[in-house]
Parts: sequence; structure tokens; C-alpha cells
Amino acid sequence: MDFDQPLAVPPADGLGFATSWPVRTGDVAPDNRLRFDGITRYLQDIGSDNLDASELADLDPLWIVRRTVIDVVRPALWPDRIHLRRWCSGLSTRWSAMRVQLTSEKGALIETEGFWINISPDTGMPTRISDKGIALLSRTTDEHRLKWRPWLAGPPPEDDGTDARFHLRSTDLDPMGHVNNAAYWHAVEDHLVARPDLFAAPHRAVLEYNAPITAGEDVHVRCRQDAESMSLWFLVGGEVKAVARVSGIDHY
Repeated sequence: MDFDQPLAVPPADGLGFATSWPVRTGDVAPDNRLRFDGITRYLQDIGSDNLDASELADLDPLWIVRRTVIDVVRPALWPDRIHLRRWCSGLSTRWSAMRVQLTSEKGALIETEGFWINISPDTGMPTRISDKGIALLSRTTDEHRLKWRPWLAGPPPEDDGTDARFHLRSTDLDPMGHVNNAAYWHAVEDHLVARPDLFAAPHRAVLEYNAPITAGEDVHVRCRQDAESMSLWFLVGGEVKAVARVSGIDHY
């Protein structure tokens, strides 16, 4: 699977974990659009709720995201109520692809997928998913040989003097001392202010996390764009910590 491929279709009705809540005003842009960072927080929240509602909260309690894919087919606009459905679309022994579909009472449709890695609370390293966890995740997929392959590989472009500093705040840090994955989307939203055309039709946003950013690091964002897309590299001392890309899609 690569950047332009459609996401896995939903399973049969009734499968997966479902919940809903209102669109929050703190998660929307001035035009009332649910922002990417807001969507990402919703993905984190339903992930936590899903764990708490299953045996995974005790068996496999700690996961980190390696890639987030967000397909905005029809944006969610405040005020509205979002309905979320989460299921596994592929797994291996140490990670899984978790799909979340967001729909709304006013017709929004946002399709997402996260590549999540199971982490040992004792070592902080990737670890095998429990047998019970594999059985639970397998209820919605037959794909048991999921492999990691980056969609946004390759070196960053040369520095042309236009890099923007990404100022870190204490509120950006998660319990592991890393910048929360939703905070990266603040930079994406900042750069997209100048590209309203990318919001005018269905679009895909992908963010891949290569290495954690921690407190005190000097982070710069390098942006390049063309008529169809925008790409951003999050750099610390020349090392690419994360990469994002936003582009139109035509498979919906």
C-alpha cells in the first residue's frame, strides 16, 4: 500500500468499536472546519476508549502510532455530532493497522487509518501482541502479515533559507515525554492557511513519525509545495523526525 491507495473497506455492520460525541469548538478552525489536530485527538480518544472497553487495556495497554492517514471526503463542521467506528484492518505480531471512520449527523465523512505499534511498559520497546489481543483484533481482518513500509521516504530537500521554527510548549508533551502526535498537526494547519485550494475537494493527509521529538529540542519545519500537494519535514539538527504530506484524492 502507498500514498495513493484506498483504505480498507469497513467490516460488516456491528463489528468494531463505536462511540460518538459533539464536535468541540476547541477543535475547529475559524471557518468551523474540524482541524487535523482535532481529528487526531479524536483518534487518540476512541483508541483509549476502545482499549478500556476490551481486555486489551490489561493485556496490551501501551501503543504508539507510526503513521496517521486522514482522508477528508466531506469535512465535519461545527456544530455537529461525530459518530466514530474503529476496527483492525491488518496486523502482525507486534503492530496493527487501526481504521477509524468518522461520520456525522450533517453528512461529514472522514476515513482514517493508524499504524500502531505495541510497546512493552517494562522496556519501552516494541513487543509481541498477546494471544488474546491477536484474537480480538483478528475479528475484523484476515490480514495477519502486515508489514511496515514508509509512504513518505527519501531525504528532505535542500535548505533554501525558508525553514520555520516549530516552537514546543510544555502542553505538547505526552506521558512518555514525547511531543504528542496531535501537536505535529498544528504545523500542518499553519502552513495550510495559504492553501485553501487543498481543502476545496476530497484530500488526504499523511503524517509519519520517524523518531520522537522531546522537550528542549530545536525543531524546524521545511515546507515544499506544488499545484497538487504540500509536504513538510520536521527537522532536529538535520535529522528528519517526521514527514507530512497533504494532497487531493480521487478514489471516493
